Amino acid sequence: MKKTKNSYKKSGVDIKTADKFTKFIQKNSKRAFKKKLSYLNKNNIGGFASVFDIKTQKINDPLILSSTDGVGTKVEIANNFNKFDTIGIDLVAMCVNDLIVLGAKPIFFLDYIATGKIKLDKMKKIINGIIKGCKISDCILAGGETAEMPGTYEKNKFDLAGFAVGLVSRKKLLTKNKVKNRDIILAIPSNGLHSNGFSLLRKVLKKTDINNSLKKELLLPTKIYANEVLELVKRNLINSSANITGGGIVDNIKRSIPEKLTINIDLSKIKIKKIFKWLKSKKISDAEMLKTFNCGVGFCLIAPKKNVNKIKNFFEKKFRPYEIGFVSKSSKRLNLKNKLEW
Repeated sequence: MKKTKNSYKKSGVDIKTADKFTKFIQKNSKRAFKKKLSYLNKNNIGGFASVFDIKTQKINDPLILSSTDGVGTKVEIANNFNKFDTIGIDLVAMCVNDLIVLGAKPIFFLDYIATGKIKLDKMKKIINGIIKGCKISDCILAGGETAEMPGTYEKNKFDLAGFAVGLVSRKKLLTKNKVKNRDIILAIPSNGLHSNGFSLLRKVLKKTDINNSLKKELLLPTKIYANEVLELVKRNLINSSANITGGGIVDNIKRSIPEKLTINIDLSKIKIKKIFKWLKSKKISDAEMLKTFNCGVGFCLIAPKKNVNKIKNFFEKKFRPYEIGFVSKSSKRLNLKNKLEW
């Protein structure tokens, strides 16, 4: 038999390596989610689609919610530092934190990894991070896709996308219409930069000497707020919430409060983390900082004042919510008081 001049492998796609990676994912997923595999059709694992039994969740009048996201150019930071064990947590967090804004419990997650060349050690670290993020979120990694795309991505380049599905009882659904006059706006601290603003950050880094401390700070994974927020939803302690991602604190809170009400925020009350003070020193304006970065606030809660003390008890000290504003009635949509204190 003549040797073929052209083959898929010669074009840059190695199916055997991809199969090894798939088997690694299946093995580790089964081990990580052993107690929850009854929710899935076990006979369909490795099939063309995932099957999930909603009845096992025992939610009355359930609504299905979905969210999809990526981690942006934070993947470039991971590549530059050759550190891939936390970027998967970021991916899960970016999707799951959007679901819980509406009070939904995440039930399963799907990932998509695209790369120029599958490097098993690197891919395994990414997947282990995704599995860890799912375990923190109390959901299952139900499936995914890995695409080897030579020519589209350089050999060391990759991108991530995630898709999460959640359930919530209709009566527990959080919407901005539940927000009332005089509700309090609470800020939950972030874990650092999370996964937003990295294009601007990378521009800053071009003119910066990077030490090990800064490397560690830049790749701290996005905090997943699912467990704490869902406990508050369960006890009817909050009326609305906001995930502080692209657009910053102000723009995201606007999405969670009715237009007929005024958002009052005291910027001086925001507890700014050290990494943002460092970024501010790189000649970035206050307005740009607020719009691009979370500045130390990863998630916000809107709740009746009588519930504030109860709410704080559901969080460990590092992530304990604190008041940054309130909701009122006036002709203005937004009232920003004072300035960020750097």
